[in-house]
Amino acid sequence: MRLSGFTSWNAHPGVGICLLLAAYAFGSGAALAQAYPAKPIRIVVPFAAGGAVDTLARLVGPKLTDSLGQPIVIDNRPGAGGNLAADLVAKAAPEGYTVLLTTNGHAISPALYRKLPFDAVKDFAPVTQLLATTLILVANPKFPATTTKELIALAKARPGALNYGSTGVGNPLHLTMELLKISAGIDIVPVPYKGDAPLSTALLAGEVDVAVVPLATSVQNIKAGRIKALAVTGARRIVSLPDVPTVAESGVPGFDSTSWQGLFAPSGTPRDIVLRLQRETAKALNAPEVRERLMGLGGQIVASTPEEFEAKFRADLAMFARIIREARIPLQD
Repeated sequence: MRLSGFTSWNAHPGVGICLLLAAYAFGSGAALAQAYPAKPIRIVVPFAAGGAVDTLARLVGPKLTDSLGQPIVIDNRPGAGGNLAADLVAKAAPEGYTVLLTTNGHAISPALYRKLPFDAVKDFAPVTQLLATTLILVANPKFPATTTKELIALAKARPGALNYGSTGVGNPLHLTMELLKISAGIDIVPVPYKGDAPLSTALLAGEVDVAVVPLATSVQNIKAGRIKALAVTGARRIVSLPDVPTVAESGVPGFDSTSWQGLFAPSGTPRDIVLRLQRETAKALNAPEVRERLMGLGGQIVASTPEEFEAKFRADLAMFARIIREARIPLQD
């Protein structure tokens, strides 16, 4: 006797085997996610130890160890503008044990480099944006302009006569300044420096007129009056410098450029694992001692969902591609 609408597995053994295999595969995937993590997790950082991103990883890492019950290993892989670390993670097994903690440089690379060994979109699963990092437009103490409007007026009166300090082609600081030039229709010449420290020295000495710099490395000099803060580059004023207006308030409507730090997993990482990583990272960021330290460094906690971070990432890909194209920045090898 056979019930209507049901097929006997004995009558069709191939169908039965396929159903069993499918059930096993589904069960194995669910079990993998439920058992996660079963071994240490490696956070790959594209910069040397001691930098801002490395500091963030080492602040969050112990909290993740506590909540996930497995050691968090910080693996510093500097080189090739962050692409060395990204390539390592792109080719890692998509099991949640190797993840990338990087900056919005990851959204810049596809438009900046002639060729990459990975696809910045297809090879990665966005997990969460951890922070938005404040950038600030500053000037040397003797520079005649004290506001962004005055800087723009001066630059338009003297095209190509003013300069700005830059710490590398295509990094967020460089591209934020280029966005300002495009948005305001001004011509200011870049002067290259090998890092934040020599650029800061040059600003203090009056060797360069202006620069876009991280708040964390400049706030003390600003408060001491050693350099002048013209504007915050993000959409909102900041608590630590409440009297400094945004660029958007200062004659360039809609201007909004901040740096960010985000977590990516290899593409294909199970959804449950991505969500677990996002939840635990958000909890780690909001631990009182971590929050206090990050705010002191000028970081705004975001802890976005994977969907929110993916939308932000794709929007930045388009924005940086436009800046690089319109600023005619040469492609890098």
